[in-house]
Amino acid sequence: MGHLLQLIFVLLMKELFRFCGDWRKLFLVVVTMATTCVIFETFILPYPLNVWFLSPPLNLSSYKSLDKRQLSKTLPVARFEPLQNEPFSAPASLNSSTEIIQENPALDEIFPEIPRNISRRRSRRGKKNIKNIERKEAKVTLPSTPLRRTVPSKLQRYIWSLPPDEALWYANKEIAVAPSIVDDPDLYAPLFRNISVFKRSYELMEMILKIYIYPDGAKPIFHQPHLRGIYASEGWFMKLMGENRQFVTRDPTKAHLFYLPYSVRQLEIALYVPNSHNMRPLSIFLRDYVNMISSKYPFWNRTHGSDHFLVACHDWGPYTVNEHEELSRNTIKALCNADLSEGIFIKGKDVSLPETTIRNPRRPLRDLGGKRLSQRPILAFFAGNMHGRVRPILLKYWSDKDDDMKIYGPLPNRVSRKMSYVQHMKSSKFCICPMGYEVNSPRIVEAIYYECVPVIIADNFLPPFNEVLDWSSFSVTLAEKDIPKLKEILLRIPMRKYLAMQINVKMLQKHFLWNPKPIKYDLFHMILHSIWFNRLNQIQIADS
Repeated sequence: MGHLLQLIFVLLMKELFRFCGDWRKLFLVVVTMATTCVIFETFILPYPLNVWFLSPPLNLSSYKSLDKRQLSKTLPVARFEPLQNEPFSAPASLNSSTEIIQENPALDEIFPEIPRNISRRRSRRGKKNIKNIERKEAKVTLPSTPLRRTVPSKLQRYIWSLPPDEALWYANKEIAVAPSIVDDPDLYAPLFRNISVFKRSYELMEMILKIYIYPDGAKPIFHQPHLRGIYASEGWFMKLMGENRQFVTRDPTKAHLFYLPYSVRQLEIALYVPNSHNMRPLSIFLRDYVNMISSKYPFWNRTHGSDHFLVACHDWGPYTVNEHEELSRNTIKALCNADLSEGIFIKGKDVSLPETTIRNPRRPLRDLGGKRLSQRPILAFFAGNMHGRVRPILLKYWSDKDDDMKIYGPLPNRVSRKMSYVQHMKSSKFCICPMGYEVNSPRIVEAIYYECVPVIIADNFLPPFNEVLDWSSFSVTLAEKDIPKLKEILLRIPMRKYLAMQINVKMLQKHFLWNPKPIKYDLFHMILHSIWFNRLNQIQIADS
């Protein structure tokens, strides 16, 4: 076959030479034909002749480049038959597509830092620099097609178009007809009063709620969270609220709630005179602050403060609002000191805030978990200072009275050397949580962390998140007058019920955890939901 082609070529050349008559004419004809072919290939064909019989060139669809400019180029490449009819979306390594880099100038706009001429750099910088260049190229990949943004549904667009007051009315109506939930993978039904109502309310909160944080107020009292100690709840909420982008809005006209971002702990440090027993300067300071924002903004006067809220875990939190009537009566107060007997904390409007002890802000979730029932030989445990009226009574009846009841004042050294405070809680079936100077106690949350069933002794105390949680399913509430019968009451609880309560405590943990980055249903979101839920409750009361 090759010999036949050679013979045909020789015969054609002879005929051409005979026709031209001179080698100069022959040279001119060949040059003319070659030039014509080049021009034809350059201006007419959509791709070079060397790929005439190959697949068409690959089209990269338009996408946003790294510098936010558009790229839509047709790139000449070798054969890509398997991808011929497929959209190009997978990222390609630059090392495996050098032809694309060299032949497409549009990529220079996307990756200006990528070196183009390796050989020149070899002559200038040596082998060491070349290795760094190649390593850098190996790490860079072509950007893939960006993920599509979630398109809001018609319902979401409708809700977002509503004024704030109408959106809250809509949420109330939706919660009233909440669909029944039997089982939910993220929630444990026995913990809740009505899991269907909570689920629907939480969903609507995520969809609707927007909060405006007043920028006014100087540090350290405002906008500077205190993250350590037994009053850390107010600081952690302030920190996470300030960092939040889902619920916080910079446009106050779109807000459903307004946050007063102050810390009672910082207020105490800044203004309280030690041993003066006078909290009035703190109340006057807050009164003046509320008067300032009510004169500067129209939002307080519009509702007389009923759509504003504060978060205070200090024992003095309720007493710092007394100098301003609307602040005390109308504002939603999230308080650790949730005492129903003093007339400041109002059930159904205000929120009972968990009191969490944070020893290390960098590790707020340390020492979580407890032992199984067979490794809990202690029936009941308490150790702490003799604060308030209840603890002395508890020690009077149970300190050193019964081997099953480990009731102490401050944990003695002879005891702590053998077993620490945390180990005692993890080794006890019930953890006694008596009130101190005020009704709340950090031991309630500590018991939950260590999977010990809490026994709450505090008349007039409203437990945290009482509007949604069924505290009887995972705790024991003991009246102060029943302290002498404490062991009898605990032993009367059937083992089957106790096992269910301990399981519930374990399932409850995630709702009482401070996560550095909040996750669904954690303590930050539970506090926020209670504020949201009670605001909706106030709208229902006003309507009735």
